[in-house]
Amino acid sequence: MNAALVAVLLSLVSACAYAAAAVAQERLASRASDAGPLRMLTSGAWWWAVALNASAALLHVVALKYGPLTVVQPLGALTLVAAVPLGARLAGRRVSAIEWRGTGLTLLGLGALLLTASGPAPDDVLSVPEALTVSGATAALIGVLSWPGARPGLRHATASGIASGVASALTQTVTVAVTDRSGPLLSVQVIGVAVLVAAFATGGLLLSQTAYRGGLGAPLAVVTLANPVAAALIGLSLLGERLRGGAGGVLLALTGALLAAWGVLQLSRATPAPGRHEPGAPVLTGPEPEPDPDGSPPAGLVPRQPGPGHLTPL
Repeated sequence: MNAALVAVLLSLVSACAYAAAAVAQERLASRASDAGPLRMLTSGAWWWAVALNASAALLHVVALKYGPLTVVQPLGALTLVAAVPLGARLAGRRVSAIEWRGTGLTLLGLGALLLTASGPAPDDVLSVPEALTVSGATAALIGVLSWPGARPGLRHATASGIASGVASALTQTVTVAVTDRSGPLLSVQVIGVAVLVAAFATGGLLLSQTAYRGGLGAPLAVVTLANPVAAALIGLSLLGERLRGGAGGVLLALTGALLAAWGVLQLSRATPAPGRHEPGAPVLTGPEPEPDPDGSPPAGLVPRQPGPGHLTPL
């Protein structure tokens, strides 16, 4: 079987596992929004989400052995494509027209990217100085994005996506170096980079958990977009990966990237149709309640906040 096809198939299964883990994390975060990251360690549900993430990561590692970063990482956008119907199913609603449209645009954009980015199995790795430089710059950027301030959910999601993208680039270095029989199996390069992979993967998981406290849609969309951008920059600038087709290939890749980004944004803005009764939601009957003396609406008319499984708009 062609190496690129193996990478695509493994990436598809990995994206589905990541989607299930993201939905589980969002539902857990919405039920325990005031709990700190350390409290999550005592939750069995959180460990199930970690297990799903670990399974997806393992498949992702194998995919990186057979395909370049510019192929494997954009397929991570399928995580959001899979999370939308799964979240809708758990929320007891149907997938909306805007969600189908976003899914179609995302798949169309990914198809264009695959046409230009498909290449042979990777054979280049990051040197120790390159890995340390990338790691240092990434850690500094994550520190800035994690600083307390406005819109922490989207900033943490951006930091999570960057951490995961860099972890994937470093993982490819470990995978190629370990399977290359020309050097020792456990060299200083392999061990050092593996430690960095563990650090960025763990950081990305914890950052995504805090980002999902406000809902799934917008944070997952930001993670989905930031991840392949970070990995592709490393692959194109340091690992010698190239786009096929010359200037036309670059134009097609940019068009595909814009279509995929547009589709992801459409998915992130999708919300349940207004007025549709959600399972478990109170139903108002009888005459309309009078407003309170201070002018505020009565409690029964305050809009219900999105519950677990709902996508939050950007």
